[in-house]
Amino acid sequence: MAGKFFDEWQVGDSVEHEIRRTVTETDNLLFSTMTHNPQPLHLDVEAAKESGFGRILVNSTFTFSLLVGLSVGDTTLGTLVANLGFDKVVTPKPVFIGDTMRARSEVKELRESKSRPEAGIVTFTHELLNQRDEVVCRCERSALLRRSA
Repeated sequence: MAGKFFDEWQVGDSVEHEIRRTVTETDNLLFSTMTHNPQPLHLDVEAAKESGFGRILVNSTFTFSLLVGLSVGDTTLGTLVANLGFDKVVTPKPVFIGDTMRARSEVKELRESKSRPEAGIVTFTHELLNQRDEVVCRCERSALLRRSA
């Protein structure tokens, strides 16, 4: 399913995104190094063993990025003018290498655009869940979407 236009959404609409993704060691290593994040919890097995987690912890900014990425196909693909902001980002549970992620989204608010009559603003709540159905990341995303007509 491609993304929807502004006028196709209603407050309360929800989507269980079909794509799932198992997080790999390579994902975590590449993302951490590409973003210049030298945190030993993400890169050093021995340091991670001594932490409260006992093993490598997946970079939370990767977790957040994966959440947004898994949601795009069903929400804003092909209809997005611009992301306006991400708010209330929380990571209530850790993510570890080998965890399998899935996402769900809900429309929280719809607003007319004052500056662009051909578009409107949709605020989504996105959640990322692991294989145990635990929410590992949640955020609100405000997106400026084109209208269908």
